[in-house]
Amino acid sequence: MSRLSVYDPFAEVFPELFRGFMQPVRTASGEALEIRVDVKESNGEYTVHAEIPGVKREDINVQVDGNRVSISAEVKRESEKKDGERVLRSERYYGSVARTFSLGSDLDESKASAKYENGVLTLTLPKKATPATRRLTIS
Repeated sequence: MSRLSVYDPFAEVFPELFRGFMQPVRTASGEALEIRVDVKESNGEYTVHAEIPGVKREDINVQVDGNRVSISAEVKRESEKKDGERVLRSERYYGSVARTFSLGSDLDESKASAKYENGVLTLTLPKKATPATRRLTIS
């Protein structure tokens, strides 16, 4: 059985220059860096737990628009060089990761809160109160 492969027109001309271009940010172990989320619903609100390890609090951006939630982060990983040390190998990576998803109800942005601790972003997103339906009398 033949194996399918993706044709890369730049591989022959510029083998190192374009390798990994437009690929997801990868950790030193080679795994793709992504935002993994758990979403729970209870008592008129959603709770979102998003794993974003190794990112500084100020590099995380959360936007809420209606029922849509967008989480993005700028990843910067660099090794520090100390005096008297000789660096034999350094694996650094940087880039941005993002995740956008929609929830079943509109969210009340004014009451939403976010907390980042131990690499986990916790969002508490209250649902917007739906206006009570009113029956109209027909005259």
